[in-house]
Amino acid sequence: MPSVWPMTSDFGAEIGDIDLSQPLTDDAAAVIDDAFSKYSVLIFPDQHISQQQHVEFAGHFGPLEQSIARHREGREMRVRLDLADVSNLNPDDTIQAKEDRLRIFRTGNRLWHRDSSFKFIPARASLLYARSIPPVGGHTEFADMRAAYDDLHDLLKEELEDLVAEHCIRYSRARMMFDDFSENEIKSMPPVPQKIIWTSEKTNRKNLYLASHAGKIIGMEEGPGRELIDRLIDHATQRQYVFIHRWRQNDLVIWDNRCTMHRGTAYEDMRYPRDIQRATVSDEINSCERAGLVVENRETAAMSS
Repeated sequence: MPSVWPMTSDFGAEIGDIDLSQPLTDDAAAVIDDAFSKYSVLIFPDQHISQQQHVEFAGHFGPLEQSIARHREGREMRVRLDLADVSNLNPDDTIQAKEDRLRIFRTGNRLWHRDSSFKFIPARASLLYARSIPPVGGHTEFADMRAAYDDLHDLLKEELEDLVAEHCIRYSRARMMFDDFSENEIKSMPPVPQKIIWTSEKTNRKNLYLASHAGKIIGMEEGPGRELIDRLIDHATQRQYVFIHRWRQNDLVIWDNRCTMHRGTAYEDMRYPRDIQRATVSDEINSCERAGLVVENRETAAMSS
């Protein structure tokens, strides 16, 4: 039976006594599900799994996304399409060149974000597996968006309750002065709406649904809307809401994208290989639709036109 070792009272836990290369039993799944709901970020040390086993474990949490490969058209893939390659490696396992477009694009992962909040149906969970890591740097920081919401002033909570933000991957990459997108990429990745306050159906806790992908607030002028988003991100990433995961080889980490933000920290990516692969589980529904709001799925419209 898996053992649960909390890192704080309700945010982050290590899970021991389980081999993820083996099929998940019902009892083990129940322990992991309960821990996931309570702690949001779970760390499974010293796992030795294949890509297939990685995908099979991720499938326990829901349907998997296909990798967003639009920004790497024409490139050979290192991993299967239901995994995301977040390494600094070429298909032959050499380190990517400094001017490589994909390397530059991925530096946006150092901004605070949620995986796939720029998709109409965003990510529920991410499962990141470390096959090789640099000796220093390259950590991942996680922010507890439930605790950050709890500490907001009641008047601000009321102001935010019905607000909807536009999320787009171009918004986050613009923050790092990257705008090298083709017309096809722009058309296929339009802005999508996500509600700023999200409530967990299982725990009934509210949290801030923010990310660097959020660039506008619907119904507000662009300047004040962006200022509010940035102010909330600054609040939610204060030290008291954040813990840092220092990777060990063969760690698998899963987190709830609906109530956490995360970012990768810098490392010498022209010197050390870092081979980390991610399975991403889709949520069931758009955050606005979950709240009963009628919204247009511009992402689907763009991809079908």
